[in-house]
Amino acid sequence: MRVARSATLLLALVPALSWAQQTAQVPERGGDAASTEEAVTSRVPLDEIRRYVAVYNAVRAAYVEPVDDKKLMQSAIRGLLLDLDPHSTYFDKEDAEAFDEQAEGAYEGIGVELQQQPDNSSLKVISPIDDTPAAKAGILAGDLIIAIDGKPISAIEATEPLRGKAGSKVILTIVREGKAKPFDVPITRETIRVTSVRSRMLEPGYGYVRLSTFQADTGADFQKHVGQLQQQAGGKLKGLVLDLRSNPGGLLTAAVQVADDLLDKGNIVSTRGRIAISDARFDATPGDLLKGAPVVVLADAGSASASEVLAGALRDNGRARVIGSRTFGKGSVQTVLPLDGDSVKLTTARYYTPSGKSIQATGIVPDVVLVPEKKPGEDDDLPASLSDYSEATLPGHLRGDEEGGEGYQAGDVLPGDGPINDALAELKQPGSVAAKQKADAAKKPAPKVEAKPKPEAKPKPEPAPTP
Repeated sequence: MRVARSATLLLALVPALSWAQQTAQVPERGGDAASTEEAVTSRVPLDEIRRYVAVYNAVRAAYVEPVDDKKLMQSAIRGLLLDLDPHSTYFDKEDAEAFDEQAEGAYEGIGVELQQQPDNSSLKVISPIDDTPAAKAGILAGDLIIAIDGKPISAIEATEPLRGKAGSKVILTIVREGKAKPFDVPITRETIRVTSVRSRMLEPGYGYVRLSTFQADTGADFQKHVGQLQQQAGGKLKGLVLDLRSNPGGLLTAAVQVADDLLDKGNIVSTRGRIAISDARFDATPGDLLKGAPVVVLADAGSASASEVLAGALRDNGRARVIGSRTFGKGSVQTVLPLDGDSVKLTTARYYTPSGKSIQATGIVPDVVLVPEKKPGEDDDLPASLSDYSEATLPGHLRGDEEGGEGYQAGDVLPGDGPINDALAELKQPGSVAAKQKADAAKKPAPKVEAKPKPEAKPKPEPAPTP
């Protein structure tokens, strides 16, 4: 894998609970770039700093209750980042340690990716992690957590309130689309050791790999699982379904490594920002683990950030077809800046797929669109469409280059095995799923159109008598 320019990159879907960073040597910059950056950092708005100090002192002196200086300063820092975009945030020491734990793939909690809502009254579930207490308890992507152990989210100060000792219990109060009232879900915390890669044979010769997130060992595990599938297939697979549904992202380097394992050449992803250190380019090196066997990528509205990097790289290079629904649309890069134990995660760039397009707030539109399965009696349990589940609907999100285009509609979350069966069919015979959808639509009876009653004829006015 060749890196034309490297930087500290972070592609995280949620402020404190999803991660992605790549640390490498900072490239040398020319005098012009250095001068520009110095100019940017030297123009400190002194009048606004004085205004801030005046407000700070007023709060310290007159607020109804004493406020700790450290707590007040941390609140000020969080406020400074709050209105920038949904992915820039401040980590205190505890948050920073938890962030690092997740990158390693082991922590104590319930196993769910969350996003704090701007009004601080709820936590939105980006996705439950496979085979964790949250997934086993039936928590779904798009659920809103409004209380924990009966305490409203707005009254909870910790940024990771669901962490806790393994074996301890927690009760979540959930609001779900399609449910008339909030309901409680009891969950027992466990030590979460996230297995990011799973695999199995779908049919003789056809393999399936599920990537639930991208962490430090995902690239190596992917290689191992592909090798095992190839052994089961007698040396070479006929094709592979790569499942990225509800994968919220993770380490950029892991996504790049998986892409590189499936590509012989070509660009994988590039990033561009205001300063030179934010610019990077990742290219594939020779060597395809599958030796040219076809690939179908399965994605949905929960596929975000690093997942979109992988899906975009494979499709733009003609290596795979993407089926499912429009992806989340997180196309921004975050840089982690350490601050003596604390740190700041700041959006510094946008990333671009090999075709040169930014998917910020638009996502990746699949080659074949799937819709959620509807089973009898389950309409109330599974939301038919999470129409607001996308980057484009997050308050304060970065404006996308192609945002608001005609026909835009957020994707759906696609649970269950049905999409896997469709992906296998598409893998074996490209175009078969679309043909089946067209045939099914033709069989449906046309909607009845009731004839509107003709309006009664109005009597013609009699001619006025001639005077």
